[in-house]
Formats: sequence, structure tokens, C-alpha cells
Amino acid sequence: MTALPPNDAMITAMDVDHPEYDQPWDHRERGETEAERLDRNWASLLQELRVTQTGVQLLTGFLLTLPFQQRFDLLGDTMRAVYLATVGCSVGATVALIAPVGMHRLLFRRHRLLVLVSAAHRSAYAGLVLLGLALTGVTVIIFDAVSGHAAGIIAGTCALALFAVFWLLVPLWLRSRNLKLRDS
Repeated sequence: MTALPPNDAMITAMDVDHPEYDQPWDHRERGETEAERLDRNWASLLQELRVTQTGVQLLTGFLLTLPFQQRFDLLGDTMRAVYLATVGCSVGATVALIAPVGMHRLLFRRHRLLVLVSAAHRSAYAGLVLLGLALTGVTVIIFDAVSGHAAGIIAGTCALALFAVFWLLVPLWLRSRNLKLRDS
């Protein structure tokens, strides 16, 4: 028997920690079994990861070549620290966004798709946060090199604000708006 959501179902619906709350809706609206829902969720996650993987891999490769460029020696200590933090975030994003492939390989044919979808979901979140930080760091470095420290700080702040708005606040607003519409 499928567990029913608590009284605050609108808050917990579609909660990655409680996929059983989605099961009645998925079955009623889509005619899906739990296995079909997991397959659809896995396919959706893979598509999202495909979109980001190429970009983050190119960014990481680009960042790894920078120390071998002539002008890299002109970076001051602060920008070298920003560069190293940016490389760390970019490599971390690459690892987190590719991790679901390794997870899938190790869990393949073990009937652990629920665990895999949940872990891949968290890995994608972590990868996107690190990617946002890496892109912010790249923005700081480029603006600093071209227009000075103040421009680098301003551009980095703007980039971070844009990521916060479009990758966090807008999705949270859309999610809350969707929950309110379903409640009315």
C-alpha cells in the first residue's frame, strides 16, 4: 500500500525523500507504475546532465590550461586564489555531474533505481551549485584581468546574483506558485 502524504501534502509533494507521495498522482494522471515513474525520472535526470556535462567539461579543460599561458604569471596572489577556488569548483562540478554514470554502472541490474534516482538528483544539485560558483569565479578573473579589481568584484557579484535568481529563486517561486494553483 502506498503511503499517503501528511496534511501539508502541498509542501511535501514531489519531495525527493518521499517519492511514494507522487505515486498516487503518477498512477492516476499518467497511468504509471512505480517502475515506469523511476524510469521516466532517470531519463529526465540523464537529459539534464547531458545538457550540463559538455559545458562543464569544456570549462574545466579551459581552466586547467590557463597556468600554461604567458599572461598567467601577471595574476596577483588574490586572483591566483580565486583561480584555484574556481578550478576546484569546476573540477567538483565535473565530478558531481558525471557521478551518476558511475553510480549507474555500479548499481546496474541490481534493482536499485530508486536509490540511483535519489542519489543522482542530489549529485546534480551539487554539480549545479559548483558550476555556478565556477562560472562566477571565471567572471571575476576575466573582468579583473581586463578592467581591474573593482570590475572583477562587481561582475562576480552580478554573476552570483544572476545564478541565485535564475537557478534558485525563480525555480522556488515557480514551485510554490504551482503548489498554490493545485491547492485552489
